Amino acid sequence: MTVAADLDRWLRESAGPTTRAKTRQGYGVIVSRHLVPSLGHVPLAKLTPDQVQAMLNARSAAGLSPQTVRNLHAVLRRALNQAHRWGLVPRNVATLVDLPRSVCYEAPAITPEQARAILGAVEGDRMEALVTLTLATGLRQGEALALRWSDVDLDAGSLTVRRALSRVGGEVRFDEPKTARSRRMVAIPASVVGVLRTHRKQQAQDQLWAGSRWQEHGLLFTSSIGTPMTGGDGTKRFQALLKAADQPRLRFHDLRHGCASLLLAQGVHPRVVMEQLGHSTITLTMNVYSHVIPALQRDAAERMDAMLGVTAS
Repeated sequence: MTVAADLDRWLRESAGPTTRAKTRQGYGVIVSRHLVPSLGHVPLAKLTPDQVQAMLNARSAAGLSPQTVRNLHAVLRRALNQAHRWGLVPRNVATLVDLPRSVCYEAPAITPEQARAILGAVEGDRMEALVTLTLATGLRQGEALALRWSDVDLDAGSLTVRRALSRVGGEVRFDEPKTARSRRMVAIPASVVGVLRTHRKQQAQDQLWAGSRWQEHGLLFTSSIGTPMTGGDGTKRFQALLKAADQPRLRFHDLRHGCASLLLAQGVHPRVVMEQLGHSTITLTMNVYSHVIPALQRDAAERMDAMLGVTAS
């Protein structure tokens, strides 16, 4: 059996049934574009650590980022772990190589002034409710687009994340949330509740206008005929509104980062931010938003001075 054959079997029989469709698609891209062209011809039982190391070094030299190279390695390591459990190889040679140093990603921060400008850019547009909710709660785009009205309690000011929308091979899918912690309850600020009430009235009007063309899915955010809104469509509309308002270009995902940075800057405990965003660990939260921490440390120092009655000389 070659490495290519093993990777194909792993994708079909192991990774396929146990991972989300979007994740499986990502694995398939890594396998077809990088692992098979480099190592696919090698007999599985004869694959050596130096061959894996040479592949990783070549990918780095070709210009792939350290994180991307680490992702290639992670997929190969998972596949070889399964091959080892199946008794196809005596050891996992992918565990015996050196990886490029991981560079900690610092998410872009959004200031209160920028946040108000973003909300001003989308005011009155059908994207207003989606952008406002995402900026205020830090939901992932797929989580927001998968929300049903039954997931939202406007009277209590809360919502529950139960699934995520994704597009795989042109097909819209509703999958389980990204991690166990991604399934969570999130409080909705009162100002956002008002925006959502207005949005629900507008959606009812859209349904009347659409008539028999309306397709009911119970979703908060839809097209003008009730069909699910895709991430690509939402991002394009969002960026067009920013451009029209002479605002800097942002990815839709930057709204999630903006929520986290705004919460941390207000002194909200990182553990609370972690729960709000559905991160798997607090370490992830602290690493991604480490650039916000110095300001919090300065604030803590000033509060300590105030408590001790110390004044600057």
